[in-house]
Order: sequence, then structure tokens, then C-alpha cells
Amino acid sequence: MNRHRRVSVAALGVALFLSARESSAAAAPAQPNVLLILADDLGWSDLGCYGSEIKTPVLDALAGGGVRFTQFYNSARCCPSRASLLTGLYPHQAHVGNMTQDQGVDSPGYRGTLQSDSVTLAEVLRDAGYHTSMVGKWHLHQPKTDVKPTDRGFQEFYGMLGGYNSCWDESPFYTRWPKDRSPRRYTAPKDGVPGTFYATDAFADYSLDFIAEARREQKPFFLYLAFNAPHFPLHAPESDIVKYEAMYFAKGWDTIRAERLDRLKKLHLVPADLALPPRSPVPAKSHAKPSSYAGQDNPAWSSLPEERRRDLARRMAVFAAMVDRMDQAIGRVVADLKANGQFDHTLILFLSDNGACWEWDPLGFDGSSSPKNILHTGADLKKLGQPGDYMSYGSGWANAGNTPWRLYKHFSHEGGIRTPFIAHWPAGITARGELRTQPGHLIDVMPTLVELAGARYPAARHGSAIQPLEGRSLLPALTVDRPIARTVPLFFEHDGSRAVRDGDWKLVSVVGDAWELYHLAADPTEMRNLAAAQPDRVRSLSAAWLAWAKRTNVEIGRDPFKPVPATKNKNKAKS
Repeated sequence: MNRHRRVSVAALGVALFLSARESSAAAAPAQPNVLLILADDLGWSDLGCYGSEIKTPVLDALAGGGVRFTQFYNSARCCPSRASLLTGLYPHQAHVGNMTQDQGVDSPGYRGTLQSDSVTLAEVLRDAGYHTSMVGKWHLHQPKTDVKPTDRGFQEFYGMLGGYNSCWDESPFYTRWPKDRSPRRYTAPKDGVPGTFYATDAFADYSLDFIAEARREQKPFFLYLAFNAPHFPLHAPESDIVKYEAMYFAKGWDTIRAERLDRLKKLHLVPADLALPPRSPVPAKSHAKPSSYAGQDNPAWSSLPEERRRDLARRMAVFAAMVDRMDQAIGRVVADLKANGQFDHTLILFLSDNGACWEWDPLGFDGSSSPKNILHTGADLKKLGQPGDYMSYGSGWANAGNTPWRLYKHFSHEGGIRTPFIAHWPAGITARGELRTQPGHLIDVMPTLVELAGARYPAARHGSAIQPLEGRSLLPALTVDRPIARTVPLFFEHDGSRAVRDGDWKLVSVVGDAWELYHLAADPTEMRNLAAAQPDRVRSLSAAWLAWAKRTNVEIGRDPFKPVPATKNKNKAKS
């Protein structure tokens, strides 16, 4: 045991509790390994264990052997969620309130990358004796400052510094850091052809390498495995696509939504009497290219011509294949942990960075430089998802992916911010297949892992004061189903869409729109706006949101669709 490791009183108490409940815990290391898995643009109902028809047996088994949260939240979009997850702070406190563009020192919430007044999970756990590594999508890279994972506590990194690109082309999108490390000679097969690069498979390869390195060093490991699947461009091996294409054409998104809701009810993830809400609208206020569908609800599947339905079915089949292949990759990592006697003593957490991605409208888009929609027919259908193709699946399928919630990625309604969240740890979580209904958030992961690892969250690091944690430890909910010790609301803002959740009450709005008020216990799909009936509650919650926004560097009233000058003064516009 590394002599620098520390075990907190709380972690010791959990270990003692578990040793009385389960004999395997008595032999558990004081510090569990941690495998943190993040999917990209995965909708709330896109896993089998959350109601999907997509085949995810590995994740389903992890859910069956651990716990699933029904009300866990992210921060609505890639970069903000990643910054929050890694630091335990709200995105604007971590200086990534939007994407990776640096708006300058006068806009501290929008610097585009992590700054010196925060610490990452990797930095905290490395100080506690862990081997730290990252595989996958960083997307906190601001070219001007060039902050890479290996600058923020990760000993090893392989993946994308940017946000998204081809799953088929390793160079120049995927890199190995530190630079003096030899890249892996890629050998994983695609459709039985050895030596073919596919990002999801490569991520599993490097994960196995980094875990083996931790074993050689005789250290517990922290591995952050951040897939770019199933973010566009949608790419997948044909052998996985063919499992789904005919089914999606035959059923379409209306039937898929209804079937997913039925399964969600049988899984007790939603109320048994919950009605399927109307199809969500295509956003009119967004970064999207102008669309004839803007402001309208997604169309009925049956209203579309057959050629369009075949095109859209193929797009969704590629998306499903990416999720399927991601599950297979996770299975390879799980199998390795089992083979090396580490599975029981590894905490595995799985979640998504935001809700399903609607961009740009029901038809999706094609092309990276000047996106537009192309109707693929006949033999051209088979090109979708293959090398050289670049496409998305659109808002109709994203609406199905977020069943039964409203809206999508970018927005603070439930479809944008509610994520599947699975926790599995045989030596520490005695529950098997149970649900946790307490609201949780990305900000809670840091305090949870600090407590589990017996680590120390610093007040200062390298001469810079570190901001205090915003979240609460999830351990009470993970281990013995006690309430999370949260005494303040949860807050959200991205691109002008905003929300505050206090108990079962939620105040939310789309950019520029009036506040809407919902009681989630009675109305989880946000269909009955109570704002007019309860103006005092609206005033109270909106005041709480405004105070939070000012405290955490949110630029109130900021136009999200125009560049913000570096000299712009924040927090002056009305809420």
C-alpha cells in the first residue's frame, strides 16, 4: 500500500459498514479503482436499462448489479458538462460556460478552458496515490493556452483534444500525450479486417493499456473514458448497423417513443400513468441553420415520403450501432477487470454529457464545412456511416432518444439536462438493480470520489486559491439509499436557456423566453406551466437563480448567438 494514501473517516465508516454486510468487502482495498465513463450526446432512454431497443447488455448488467439514478443532471452541452464533471464546479466557475472560444479576462465564465483556480479529479486523485489516465474526448482545449489532459493531472492520454470528427481517421484527430510515449500499433478489427482504425475500439485498446500500467505500478487507477460516441458525425461498422436499419424503417420515431415509454414504465423509471407528451418542437432560437421546420413540432413519421423514411432509418441505425459498439468496448474493459481480479473493487460510473442532439432539424444534416441536408437513396444509403461520410440524425430521432422528456441538448428542459447514471461497485454497493430517485448532478462526482479515495480537496494549489466545491457526496445514496445532503437548489444555464431546481419545483426557460414553472413530482414531462398561478414562487426561484448567476460568472442577458467582446461587462442586463 502506497504510504502516501489517506483514508477519510467517512470512507473508513463506509468500509466498516460494508464489511458487516458482505464478506468480499473485508478484503477490499482502502481505495477503490475508479472507471468514469462518459458518453457523448446519448439520450436519456438510449440504453436498454433505460428503456431502449438498442442492445447494451454490458451496461444493462452493470445497472443490474448496481444502482441507476432516475434524476441525474448534466450541464446541457459537451464542454460545460466536461468542465463541471472534472472540477466539481458549475461550468461558468470552471470558466467554460460555453464552448472553447476565449472571450477574454473580462468574461471569466467564458475562457474556453480550465484555469488555475480549480482542480481536476485527476489532480486530486493523483495526489492521493492513484495512477491517472484519460482516453477519449477532452474538448476543453483552447488553442491559445493549449491546456491538455496531461497538464491537468492525467499521467497518460490518448484521444481527441477537440470536440468531434471522424471515427474512422486516426490522423490528425487522435493524439497521444505525453508526446514522448509511443503510440499503440492499432490492431483491433473492423468487420473482421485486422488493423482497421475505429475510434471506439481504439479507446478500449488504450484503456486496457493504461489499466495494465497501473497494475504494474501497484497503484489504484482512475481512468476517465470519454467516448465520442454517439456524437455526430455518425460512424459505425456495417455489421452493427444492419442489426437496426430495417426495424427503424418499419417502426419510425413515433412507435419507438411509445415503446420506450412502455419499457420505462415496466422498469419503474417513470410513473405508471405517465402520458407520452406531444413531439417536441424544432427550436427556433439556436445556432442552427435556418430551417423550414423551425418552431414547428417534429412531423409524424407516417407523414414523410418513403425515401425520406429510409434515409432517416439508416441515420438512426448508425446512431444505434455507435451505442451498441460503445457497449461492446466497455465490455472489453469489464472483462479485463474480471480477468485480473479487479472488478469487485472498481467503482464504475456511467453517464452522458447532455441530452440527445437535435441538430439541425428532423432531417439531420450532411457535411462539416457547410452543413445541409442530402436525401440518400438506393445504393447511396449504404454510404451513411462509412468513411468519408459526415452526418447527423436530426430532431425527430433525438426526441425519441430523450423519451419522455421535452427538448434536447443545449436546453435546460429535462430533455437537455437529464442523463442516465449508473453506479456499479460490488465491494461497496450492496444494492443490486435498485433505483435512486434523489436528484444528482455532475458537481457531485468530485466530492464523492474525494471521500471514497480518502483524498484531500485543496484550498490552494501551486500558489492559486481553489474555489470551494459546489456538489455533495453521492455516497449515502450509493451505499445505503440515504438522502444526499443537499441544502441548496441545483442551477443551470447554457446559451441563455436557464433553470433552477429546488426540491420538486423547477423554474426553466428557453433563451429569451419567460420563466416556466413545473412541479416535477406531479408533472415530470413539464407540460403544465404553473407560473401564472404561482407568481410568488416564480419570483423567489428567479431571485435565487439570479444570485447564483452573479456568483458563478454567468453573463446575464448575454446574446448566445453573437460573439461577446472581451471588454463586455458581465451581469448588467436584466434577468
